[in-house]
Amino acid sequence: MACHCTGCQRMSASAFSLSLAIPSAGFAVIAGEPVIGGLHGKTHHYFCPHCMSWMFTRPEGLDFFVNVRSTMLDDTRGIAPFVETYMDEKLPFASTGARHSFGTFPSFEKYDALIAEYTEHRRGNPG
Repeated sequence: MACHCTGCQRMSASAFSLSLAIPSAGFAVIAGEPVIGGLHGKTHHYFCPHCMSWMFTRPEGLDFFVNVRSTMLDDTRGIAPFVETYMDEKLPFASTGARHSFGTFPSFEKYDALIAEYTEHRRGNPG
């Protein structure tokens, strides 16, 4: 997903941030100790203590997934935004080509359908 909120713009020094929603059960920090940085609040943004790169976010109240910055992966060739959020704060020139766009975040009722559609999309475009 691409997030166009002003917080992501500031923390990424770009027009939007890119992330992959990974189920919490399938995510683990296996080396080092990330530090909390960025926007300090109930949602925690974790950074590399050495280079201060934004690595992942644990959204407040959404313990079932972690948002991993897709730019942290070794191979990003098959990754493109499927959903973009906070279009209400989008910079006028920023375009991602995402299939779905939302003014803020999609309602929880939409997540199951979005996940099912994304799964089907990836079957046809394994990248």
